[in-house]
Amino acid sequence: MFAGKTILEILQIGGFTMYILLFCSLLSITILFERIIYYRKRSKTKRAEFMTRIERALKGNNLQKAIEICEETDAPFSNVVYSGLELLGHHEKELSNAMEREITIETTKLERYTSIVGTIGNTAVYIGLFGTVLGIIRAFHDIAAAGAGGMSIVIAGVAEALVCTAMGLFVAVPAVIAFNYFAKKVESFTNDMELCASELIDLIGKG
Repeated sequence: MFAGKTILEILQIGGFTMYILLFCSLLSITILFERIIYYRKRSKTKRAEFMTRIERALKGNNLQKAIEICEETDAPFSNVVYSGLELLGHHEKELSNAMEREITIETTKLERYTSIVGTIGNTAVYIGLFGTVLGIIRAFHDIAAAGAGGMSIVIAGVAEALVCTAMGLFVAVPAVIAFNYFAKKVESFTNDMELCASELIDLIGKG
């Protein structure tokens, strides 16, 4: 059916919905690579190593050193600890609230654009089905207008229309996988931030 056809010709067979799905696919892939790079950049430092350095600095009563460690570490949990160190000497509740706010801010940054991929994963199949329905309607309309037809013509029209459904699945499946990957990474980052906040409270309490 599609043997010898170029990608552009297949897109034209599917109609305008194919172009929508192609745009969704490119958008999804762009966000995927952007988030992977962002997550890798912000996960170079291990939480345990970072907190060991902070503990040593605080035990040596070197608050400035602890702050410098936070500033030179590009990780979500370093910003959380930094927000707590800035209020060192204040009531524990104030420190805890400041770190909770910073966790919320960092989580928002980590989740940026991920909802777009989730939406694409949930809707791409339906967009494809919509294109298929339009294709089938067009096929029957052409048969009716020609005044002649047969099973072979109907099957050919339906086969061409189904390319939209196939494209929808092709876009949706990777998008769903990517969204689940994002959710897992954000959860991991959030756990690290919460653990760092808890550990800092314990360190301050011991001090």
